[in-house]
Amino acid sequence: MVVAAFYKFVHLPDYVELRSPLLSLCQTQEIRGTILLAQEGINGTIAGSKSAIDTVLNYLRQDPRFADLTTKESISDSPMFDRMKVKLKKEIVTLGQSEIDPTQQVGTYVKPQDWNDLISDPEVTVIDVRNQFEVSIGSFEGAIDPQTQSFRQFPDYVQTALDRAKHKKVAMFCTGGIRCEKASSYLLSQGFEQVYHLEGGILKYLEEVPSEDSLWQGECFVFDQRVAVTHDLSDGSYTMCEACGHPISQTEQTSPHYQPGVSCSYCLEA
Repeated sequence: MVVAAFYKFVHLPDYVELRSPLLSLCQTQEIRGTILLAQEGINGTIAGSKSAIDTVLNYLRQDPRFADLTTKESISDSPMFDRMKVKLKKEIVTLGQSEIDPTQQVGTYVKPQDWNDLISDPEVTVIDVRNQFEVSIGSFEGAIDPQTQSFRQFPDYVQTALDRAKHKKVAMFCTGGIRCEKASSYLLSQGFEQVYHLEGGILKYLEEVPSEDSLWQGECFVFDQRVAVTHDLSDGSYTMCEACGHPISQTEQTSPHYQPGVSCSYCLEA
């Protein structure tokens, strides 16, 4: 089964009208997954046969606004999604800052092959833009965890923890790159001048950088039934607590508090 992840920030005043034909095509092709449509663009992860995925992507690229749509594709033997959903949203990734527009300004993209050199520079502040539960199962060595529970909290973190005079070079990363588009745009709007972000996100890094050269530690949480992936985007070792939605490691699965489908140790802490 092919898994394709994609996003693009582009003005879509007709995004409501795009939903029905796109959903119909995905269902006809027996595609499963989730696609978000908003006035600011598209964001999706879908799974299916190679020919079905290609059919959907070719359909999208026939729209001139999606002609250069790029994807990150991987292979998985695990069931990915239960059904197909195309949702209409206010934002394709929710920051809650309506004035931020990544089509107008974003940080400097850094290729996965150049990322190690950048984050090894002692003058660079490296920030993991993801939520705390995602950071807990894997991150880059030395990266700062803002300890946010949702992306909406990122602007508050910037206001309280970052200083333009002190943090002159900021490098950020997230799962697939989409959150960093908005995060970098927000930092630039706040007067930070040297802002960098990992092009294609962690997933592209794990796909392209050999494990022996990698500075990644742990696994990478993904928002589907794989739960997490490792280098080469192989399926990881985590499972998901169906009660609280927290990823559970193999060690945590041996806890007496873990009952599949019922509870885990994180449930008790909530």
